[in-house]
Order: sequence, then structure tokens, then C-alpha cells
Amino acid sequence: MKIFKRIFAISLALLICISFLSVGAAKPPKEITILFTNDLHSHLLPATDSQTGESYGGYARLKTVIDEQKAKNPDAILVDGGDFSMGSLFQTAFATSAIELRMMGKMGYDATTFGNHEFDYLQDGLISMLSTAKQSGDKLPYIVNANYKPEENNKKMQNALDDYGVKDYVIIERGGEYFVLFGIFGIDSDECAPNSEMILQDAVTTAQKTVETAVSDCLETYKQEPIVVCLSHSGTEDGEGEDFELAKAVDGIDVIISGHTHTTLEEPIKVNDTFIVSAGEYGKNLGVLTFEKNYSNLVDYKLIKIDDSIKEDKKIKREVENFKKNVEKDYLNKYNLTFDQVVIENDVKFDTVDEVYATQHESTLGNLFSDAYKWAASEAIGEEVDLALTASGVIRESIPKGPVSVSDVFNAASLGVGTEGELISVYITGKDLKNALEVDASVQPIMSSAQLFFSGVEYSFNTNRMIFNKVDYAMMRKNDGSLHNIQDEKLYRVVTGMYVGQMLGAVESTSFGLLTITPRDKNGNPISAENLKNYIVMDKSGNPIKEWYAIASYLQQMGGKMNENYSKEDERKVVYSSFNPVKLLRNANKFTYIAIAVVLVVLATIILITRAIVKKHRKKKQKMQ
Repeated sequence: MKIFKRIFAISLALLICISFLSVGAAKPPKEITILFTNDLHSHLLPATDSQTGESYGGYARLKTVIDEQKAKNPDAILVDGGDFSMGSLFQTAFATSAIELRMMGKMGYDATTFGNHEFDYLQDGLISMLSTAKQSGDKLPYIVNANYKPEENNKKMQNALDDYGVKDYVIIERGGEYFVLFGIFGIDSDECAPNSEMILQDAVTTAQKTVETAVSDCLETYKQEPIVVCLSHSGTEDGEGEDFELAKAVDGIDVIISGHTHTTLEEPIKVNDTFIVSAGEYGKNLGVLTFEKNYSNLVDYKLIKIDDSIKEDKKIKREVENFKKNVEKDYLNKYNLTFDQVVIENDVKFDTVDEVYATQHESTLGNLFSDAYKWAASEAIGEEVDLALTASGVIRESIPKGPVSVSDVFNAASLGVGTEGELISVYITGKDLKNALEVDASVQPIMSSAQLFFSGVEYSFNTNRMIFNKVDYAMMRKNDGSLHNIQDEKLYRVVTGMYVGQMLGAVESTSFGLLTITPRDKNGNPISAENLKNYIVMDKSGNPIKEWYAIASYLQQMGGKMNENYSKEDERKVVYSSFNPVKLLRNANKFTYIAIAVVLVVLATIILITRAIVKKHRKKKQKMQ
């Protein structure tokens, strides 16, 4: 019996030792590292923050940091969340040189996806870019795109996507681990790409189907569970947004690289088992995410600032300089300008883009843009146009202090290829002009990109007034400073960019028919959005005037120094808040009168009901007596 007890004790001890050895020998969870960017917007060169004066971005610096991180994490993948183009002079060679994709290939990107701005060049431009990139022979990133497809009969676009190798998803391997990379296009992105001629498929349905198909593909082919990464051009705002909803609704996504909204997430958003990350715009940061495979435990997350403390990669810097020469030769020569040519010395501090968006206010930057459009169009047409306007949504960067180059101006108004970015000259009625002022006053609080800036008009509005009746004063303002009443039926010649012109035409549908702004020809006939291209402003040589060129020319004619008038507001837009009854009712329109009528009806109803209740109560009391 003792022998059996001894054998049992020894066996138990051996089992315990073996179990401890097994635990000690268990492999720690595999750590996965993803390097990422989003919304690069053709920012190959470093830029300067107009508020802080700090330098940021630049592909040569970015490459240095990428290489440093890959040295630390050899199995890391490098991906991008779309909008890799449209934002600097390099975009002008989008169709002819495909600079952005080729540079991403040289920097080692594994994959990217389409953003809405890749469609700003229209389909012919995008097709040419894809073809040029493929024919270059350079290493290129994969493009993944699962839910944004050409119309069924659009064989030309589909062939271009197929020839490049655009797929719903790709599977890549790093260090024995497999990654599924797939692309998603958002609802707002589609609305921001009105000329894409693409069909948006439901993001959630498509994403779930793609994840299931791709994971099954990986298991069948490689016998291994993959890490699933979604490159989404949908966006997050205030911790939520389309990508937040995507993560909530779709099972099986490990990471969402979130582009479109230019969000900088200092910490990942965790939704179920999905990390949502975003590194901000223009290559200001390289994102680094490290987590444990199969456990969704965050190991490390950081956004590495790309600033002037980082040494530039010599090879990438040389490539960028060569592409600058291409831009000068193929694009700027026709304007008799060079890439780094200084157009003016500026000692004025203009709003940053964030400040333009932040509040309803008169912006000297917005004033500068609209004044430039009015001046350039008047010069081209040969007579003073009545007014010009621009919107905060098309102001991409500010005008920096110090020497202002051609490149700086282009970056500020970079919607300059294709039909968008060209100035158009149309007519609107005085009534519609007042509606445009109401759009600025009433819509901006719910859509910050809709804030408008006018040249040729002065007006004021009270933020406490009834929606669509906030404007209480408006006059035409001539170049000589004289003021004139706005006549409802009169046609006024207005100049704006193509994109803003298209959006103004959509005001009626977006305001549920309450406001209308109809572009018209000189005879008062309505112009459709599709026909606005027939009203592009041409210079004296017959070339279309781009928004950026209008600004550059306007600055050049100042004689070398910024006009000091832009150092202060000139009260062309006065924004105030008051509950003074006189100010609440001054120049009231139908919306205020309707609101007053509704309030009076409600009050009358309450009074009648109250009187009926009191009367009934009295009768009941009298009976009881």
C-alpha cells in the first residue's frame, strides 16, 4: 500500500512539474504592429503651421521615421486611409505622372484606399493616373476598394481598376502572420465626390461580407487566422461617426484606419474588439499601433510628429525635387510662374483653417479669397462684377506670414484640377442673394464647411433670431465703398469657384425647399449644375482662371507687400447675439412671421383651454354649494 502511495505521490509531483514547465514554455501572445497615415493630400514637402510657425510633414522626413519604426518592428505593415492626392502643386501631375502613388511605393506603403478627392480629377483623370502609375514600372501600393464601384456599363473605368489591380481586399504576409486589408468608402465621402460616377454600396453589409469571404480565403489558402484591417475613408468625429458605427455593426475587424475627417486620435477608439485609429492630415504624424493578436489587448499606441527635428531621407528628398521640376515644366510654365517663386511679403496674421471653421465671424482670409475672385474676374471680363463668394469648405490652408510662394497659395486653394477650382461667372436674383446670406447665417452652426465669405456685400445677422431669418441688414457694396439696396428681382453677376457653384444649386434640396439659390444666365434663364462648366471665367489668352491663380495674381498686383486692409476686419459681415425685441423683429421675413403666428396660436389655445377648465371648475363649485 505504501508503495502505491509513494508511486502516486511521485506521479503527482511529476504532473505538477510538467504543468509548470508547460506554462513556462507557453509562447507569449503575438504582437502585431501597424504603421499608418491618412489624408496625405499630396503634401510631399514640409509645410509651416500658420498659427505656431512650426514646420510639419514632408515625405523625406516621413520616410526616415518609417524606416526607424520598421527597424524596430521588421514585421510591421504600412497602410494609408485614402485622400492621398489633391492638396499641393504636385497634384497637377496627378494624371500625367501619378506622383502620389509612386512616392507611396518608394516609401514602402503596402496598401491605400480611394478617398473622395481621388475623384476630383473626374473619371478620365483617375483612369489616366492609374494607367500612368502602372506603366511607370515603379513599386506601387495595393489599392483596396470594396463598396465603391463603377456603374455597370462603365467598362472603361472597370478596366482601369482591373489593370492596376484594385481589389475588394488583399492578403499579405509579414513574419509568418497574414493580414487581410480591405477598403470602405463612406456616405459623406460619396456626397463630397459629386462627379465620381461611382455607385456607393452599403458599407456595413459590404464590410461584413468582405470580412467573411477574406477570412475564409485566408484559412483555406494559408491555414491561418488573419489580422483584419479596414482602410476606411469614412471618418470619426467627437469619438463617433461612420467608422464608429461600422465597428459596432461588423464582426471580425481588428483595426480600422479612419480617414476623411482629418481626425487626430491621441488614443485609439475601442469598439467591441476593434481599434479605430487616425493620425491627422498632411503627414503631420506617423501612427504606430501595437496590439496582441487574438486578445485585442493594446500594447502601444503613438503618433510620431513629423517635424524639423527629423532628418530627411536623401533619396526621397531627391525624388521630390525631381517631381517639382516636372510640375514646373508641365503645369506652371503656362502661367509664367515657378514652384518656389515669391509672390508677396506678408506681415498679416490670417486665420488658420481651424479658426475659419470654428465660429461664425468675418474672416480676413475669407475676405482675401473672395476679393481676389472678384478682382480677377473683373480684370478678365473687362468690367466690375457685382460680387464674389467662397466657402470655408474650399479653404485648405492659410496664407503664411513672411514670403508667400506660389506653392503656398496653391496649397491654400488647391481644388485646381478638372472642373473644380475654376472660377465661374453666373447671375442670381437679389432674392436669391439674400437667401445665400441666410445660408451663411443659418446653416453654418450645423455645417461648418458652409460658412460663406462675400466680396461686394455687407450684412449683419443676429444669431438669436429665427432660423432662415437671422440676417437683419444687407446692402451691396461697390469698390468705391458706396452702398446700394439689394433689389429682389434684379440680376446680380456673381463669381465663385465651380465647387461652391454646384453646392449653391443644391441649397433648395438640402433646405427642404425653404431656400432657393438658382444660378442663371444674363437673361435670367436657370443653369443646371451640369452646365456650369459653360460659364467658366477665361483670361485674355482663353485659359480658364483657377481659384489659386486668381489669388496669386491678386497678391502680385499689390506690389510686393500685403495690403494692410487685411490686418483688420472691415465689417462686411457683422455677427452678434441679442434678445432685444426690436433687433429680433427688424426686417422680419415669412419665417419669423410664421413662427410668431404659431406661438400666438399656441398661446391662444392654452388660454382657451385654461378658461374652459376654470369655467368648468366654477360650475362644479357652484353645484356643490
